[in-house]
This record gives sequence, structure tokens and C-alpha cells, in this order.
Amino acid sequence: MVLNRDEFINYVEETYSVTGEHPFTDDNHTTVFRHSENRKWFAIVMTVPHSRIKLDGGGLIDIVNVKCDPEVIYSFLSEKGMFPAYHMNKRHWITAALDGTADEDKIKWLLDISYDLTGIKRKNKK
Repeated sequence: MVLNRDEFINYVEETYSVTGEHPFTDDNHTTVFRHSENRKWFAIVMTVPHSRIKLDGGGLIDIVNVKCDPEVIYSFLSEKGMFPAYHMNKRHWITAALDGTADEDKIKWLLDISYDLTGIKRKNKK
């Protein structure tokens, strides 16, 4: 199954009980997902030219950026549909294409990681 932009947004909203926001006044298409408690971003969905993520050809592509452990990022960059983060810290964020080239289960797994990494850190009680 191809995980496209709309399916991804619906998945995030249903899975994490958050609503996507459009924080940029000049761009009503970019969608940001934040934790309700700390307001930190855990995913951002954008439409960018292919050239921005080093793809050949013209046209636009829907992508999602998620936060991730640097070692995991390195291992995923050889996967189809995965790229160094567009417009984010490339050490801590990764971009996945939402056009069917990136594996749906891997995108969802990376999303879970991003959600956990950006959430409120709870101290363990002794």
C-alpha cells in the first residue's frame, strides 16, 4: 500500500490524537505535528521540488521529516525513499518520501521513534 500525504496525516491524527497545524502564514499546505504537552514537533509534512532532496526531474514530491537517532538515520539512508533531512538538522532528522517509494512500515516505525524522542522526558522514581 502506498502511504500518501493524506493517509499519513490521517494516520498521525488517529494514532497520536493530535491535529496537524499550519504554522506558516505564507504556506497553508505544510503540516506540523506537535506534542500537546510540550509543543515540540515530531513530524512535518511538506511538498517540495524533487531537486530539494536530490532527486532528478522536475515536479513536486510530498515528504515527511521525523526526528531520529543518528545511527538509525545512517542505516536508513540507503533505503529507497529515504533522504537526508530537508530543511532540518541532518544529524537528528530524516526525510521520507510519501509517494510509495519508502516502505510504509518503516515510515511508521520512524514516526514512533520521533514521537518518543520529542516527548516529555519522565524521570524514573526510585
